[in-house]
Amino acid sequence: MKNIINIIVKKEENGSRLDSFISKKEKKLSRTRIKNLILQKCIKLNNTVVVNPSKKVLIGDKINLEVPEQKKPSLKPYKFKIDVLYEDNDLLVLNKPAGIVVHPGAGNFDNTIVNALINHCGNSLSNIGGELRPGIVHRIDKDTSGLIVVAKNNFAHEKLSIQFNNHSIERIYELMVWGKLRPQTGRIETLIKRSSKNRQLMEVGIAKGKKAITNYKTLELFQKVKSPTLSLVECQLETGRTHQIRVHMSHKGNFILGDEKYKKKFKKLKSIDHNLEKLILNLKRQFLHAKVLGFIHPKTGKKLRFTSILPNDLMIILKTLRNIDK
Repeated sequence: MKNIINIIVKKEENGSRLDSFISKKEKKLSRTRIKNLILQKCIKLNNTVVVNPSKKVLIGDKINLEVPEQKKPSLKPYKFKIDVLYEDNDLLVLNKPAGIVVHPGAGNFDNTIVNALINHCGNSLSNIGGELRPGIVHRIDKDTSGLIVVAKNNFAHEKLSIQFNNHSIERIYELMVWGKLRPQTGRIETLIKRSSKNRQLMEVGIAKGKKAITNYKTLELFQKVKSPTLSLVECQLETGRTHQIRVHMSHKGNFILGDEKYKKKFKKLKSIDHNLEKLILNLKRQFLHAKVLGFIHPKTGKKLRFTSILPNDLMIILKTLRNIDK
């Protein structure tokens, strides 16, 4: 059974993107769902099928939208012990390990943080993000570790989302990059868009993309005789674009250690410490950790701030670097 929706573009809506325009009119449909409906030829603009989500709408345009009934996915609980730092009736903050994705997607519907949350919370999660993302206000990459906040009801979800949209959330990451950042402390402001060569990657855009701002500072510089030049860096985000830190470090030529997607090939160096070389080659994730997360509690109005130390696999590399040529 299909749900038929008819919309007419008003004067103040002239020039809007088709997917953005529909998402503002139909709050129950996510932007991703709308984009997929457009690509699946479920939307007509002035009685003509449209397959371009970014097409601009004009005053008086008539939009006909056919929304087929969705088969509700059945998410299974996953008996995975999550590291909960804080929990109340409205939200929880957890420390995500590397190697697990935040929410279900193609090819993985069972072994995610969401499935683990269902096992932990039952039905006490917000549903604003859709059936596959209960409770998920934001996410970090599969091979990034660290802090995320989860909403347990729609009120908390909406209030937290506003803080993310206003860029008032405090988010600090710790990472290790190849080489020496120049300058060692600075601000990176670019556009970020999906890569034209590989749709799974992002890249800095010249004229297209979303504004992305990363403030960074070098915490430690390692350029000793037996070590390649590496920098321990702290990044504070003003925006939260997909792969933002990874793209910005790549853009500067200082790829994150262990990053398989945006990597600089690790070459065997004659002067490198053998133990360090082994640790780097065996690293199965990027050296990127969400260290600090701060926000205003949606109900109490209290400022909450959480910190997470580097996990053991990253800490061993850091300690090894510090011990070389002491």
